[in-house]
Amino acid sequence: MTGNGTLRVRVYTSAATLPLEGATVVITRMLPSGKQELIAVQTTDNSGLTPPVTIETPDQTANEPPTGTETEQPFAVCNVWAEHPGYMMLSVRDVQIFPGVEAVQNMDLVPLEEGQFSLGQHTRRDIEPQGL
Repeated sequence: MTGNGTLRVRVYTSAATLPLEGATVVITRMLPSGKQELIAVQTTDNSGLTPPVTIETPDQTANEPPTGTETEQPFAVCNVWAEHPGYMMLSVRDVQIFPGVEAVQNMDLVPLEEGQFSLGQHTRRDIEPQGL
């Protein structure tokens, strides 16, 4: 991997699309060994956004294979989860990060009902790879 892309995460409530300040956002990636590697732990600002995180990606020329050969995918993938007290935790797997591009991953957290705890409630979404 020789390129870099960036990722920002936008956390908001699903009911009214209001930004959630103070949400915890964790970004990880899967290593070839199958273990998760921590990339960043951040907190959202009053706009519901995290600062940009730089993530290693394949070189931009990786998506231009020589004629008749296969190549690796032209993007890196990472996993993102977000949580905030009073809201159901959300995790998104296989977020795609392209070289030279700032990706924004939207995370819509669902409010919990009275007496529920965020660690007991969890939603997961998987992103399908792009057909490039």
